[in-house]
Amino acid sequence: MDATTTAQQPLSRLNIFAGKGVQMRTFHLTWLTFFFCFFGWFGIAPLMPLVREQLHLDKGQVGNIVIASVSATILARLLMGKLCDTIGPRLAYTILLAVGAIPVMFIGLSNSYESFLLFRLAIGIIGASFVITQFHTSMMFAPNIVGTANAVAGGWGNLGGGIANMLMPLVAAAFVALGYVDKANSWRLAMVVPGVILLIMAVLYYKYTEDTPRGNYADIERNTTTKKKGTFLLALRDYRTWLLALAYGACFGIEITIDNVAAVYFVDHFGATLVAAGLLAGIFGGMNIFARGLGGIVADRAGRAYGLNGKWLLLSVMLVLEGIGIAFFAVAPSLPLAIAAMLGFALFLKMANGCTYSIVPFVNKEAIGSVSGVVGAGGNLGAMLVGFLFKSSAITYSQAFLYIGFGVVAIGAVVLVVRLVVKEASEQAPELTLAGA
Repeated sequence: MDATTTAQQPLSRLNIFAGKGVQMRTFHLTWLTFFFCFFGWFGIAPLMPLVREQLHLDKGQVGNIVIASVSATILARLLMGKLCDTIGPRLAYTILLAVGAIPVMFIGLSNSYESFLLFRLAIGIIGASFVITQFHTSMMFAPNIVGTANAVAGGWGNLGGGIANMLMPLVAAAFVALGYVDKANSWRLAMVVPGVILLIMAVLYYKYTEDTPRGNYADIERNTTTKKKGTFLLALRDYRTWLLALAYGACFGIEITIDNVAAVYFVDHFGATLVAAGLLAGIFGGMNIFARGLGGIVADRAGRAYGLNGKWLLLSVMLVLEGIGIAFFAVAPSLPLAIAAMLGFALFLKMANGCTYSIVPFVNKEAIGSVSGVVGAGGNLGAMLVGFLFKSSAITYSQAFLYIGFGVVAIGAVVLVVRLVVKEASEQAPELTLAGA
């Protein structure tokens, strides 16, 4: 096979240290862009104690802000999934980055609960970057390794949430130390930083990536019947799309909820300082550097050994273990035990994330973008629903985490039972090529 032919084919192995070729160049730019999207999406989360004090927010209002931060992402992910199937991931990502940078940079103009809520809602659209990341990675890698590639790209990108929890309090403190702003208003100037980075990434993504190994959508011949029409309905008609959306709500939905509330929980429940709470919340997000990728690797091996049923079984087991870990986290009587429980359930949660998107490319090869969008939206819908637990004045954060743990265990059981009951005779094995991808 000559170099030209190789350049036009999805890669059958992932070498994270390679950067040559359109596939690996796109891979690295995709996860790095997603990283900064996540950084901007949750950049305000560790600064919420400052925002809460300055804007005089009560528990219900903070809960509404948490819900708003993930709500707009639901529709944005559905839209971006469809756009990936039509205009391609390169243009879709560029548009999203340019538009999403605006509320990130200007949320500091908020002077009331209402205005802050609207900006937080608008920032949520950049969470749709995940769908584009998974779609674009699926275009660049062959079926035998696509689960691992998706998981690594998603995990390294999700790491942005953890790094934001660690760094944003330090960024805010740096502006105070330099004399540009006082501590109470430091969150306003700090949020300009991730917004500017998103604009830079928009330029880089447009200039240095391509839609597929064969080139951009506009430059290659495509089957408009299967690719441009009806992909969204194809995704919605398949029960597996909905089952994966439910599962993703129970893993990724919980992850972004914890990204939002962890710092506040550690400050209020255990008396941690703002910087210490951000560091602890960052450790949770930091596990994405390996845990989500590990989920994809194990899922690909399960797929090679036992077919797609092996991947589904692994997903249900990961969800059950995640739920048990969250329940232990909820009842932990001390900070060290809470940290230990958090590390345990974080491992299973992020592995479940990777496992979910190792299955997505095999649901319907003609509607990968739309399936990815619906499943991704399911993650944010899950986050939005559990967000109501954290705004309720009738229950504590600890009780909310306990209820979430029980719910995740139940969803893991549902995934297993449905797959045992419903037999999918036409289901493709992971070894088969994703024709048309």
